[in-house]
Amino acid sequence: MSFGQGGPSWGPGGTQTPDWAALADESAARKRRKRWLLIGGGVLATAAIGAIVATAVISTNKNNSSGKHASELPAPTDLPNETAEPEPSFSSVAPPPPPNPKDYISSARKDRAPITVDAFFPGRKLTMGDRVYVKGATQQTKNCAATTKGALGSILVNNGCDQVVRATYSKDGVAVTVGLAVFPTEAQAKKAAQQSSGSIATLSGAGVPAFCPPGSVCRRTANSYGRYAYFAISGFTSGKSVTTADKNVYATGDDLTNFTFRQIHRRGELQASAAATAQTG
Repeated sequence: MSFGQGGPSWGPGGTQTPDWAALADESAARKRRKRWLLIGGGVLATAAIGAIVATAVISTNKNNSSGKHASELPAPTDLPNETAEPEPSFSSVAPPPPPNPKDYISSARKDRAPITVDAFFPGRKLTMGDRVYVKGATQQTKNCAATTKGALGSILVNNGCDQVVRATYSKDGVAVTVGLAVFPTEAQAKKAAQQSSGSIATLSGAGVPAFCPPGSVCRRTANSYGRYAYFAISGFTSGKSVTTADKNVYATGDDLTNFTFRQIHRRGELQASAAATAQTG
């Protein structure tokens, strides 16, 4: 068998073998052309579908913009321009400050609560921490000088003392008498305490023997708060003199003067609270 000029010749009687490499290349080329045709067709199909979808979306939007389907969308909520509820209002006037308790114990004009022994020294005992004191004799008098020893009487009188309340407490052989002198104003009470000389007189009785006899040494203190000056004398019921080493005498005197201060301050708090209630009532 023979082919045209330049062509291969093979077969049973042929003298040449086929060029297998060339045949393989030609077959591979045909497969590649077929694959690219398929891919190209797919891309074109995808592009065509995308164009159709886009056209449909645009068409739908045009139809909606024309109002064809506007009734299917929810309408916005209508909000009123004004509300019927009243707006909160605030007073431009600031409330008055709470009364100062000290104002009510600084002058007789505002300090109107009754002055009694029980108002300042209530009960039969006084507890300060773990220390318990028994109350002895008490006294209230307008004769201020009669409650003193030494120069203190004239000092109280000269500064306008109205009255003196005294109370005695004792514990473990130590006794203290506190004298609370009342004045019309804070300035007068402060001056009396600053000028203090001599002492308040001890007050025995009601279970407490006489203490601080003449010639003995006792501890004396003087203080003031508001229109009240308060004086204390502390010593042994045995009559012996007090030294700086006798801490129990100092502790007893400090407890009683601290308690007296608290009672005066509490008096101011009670009257200030009553005034605040009357203002808001």
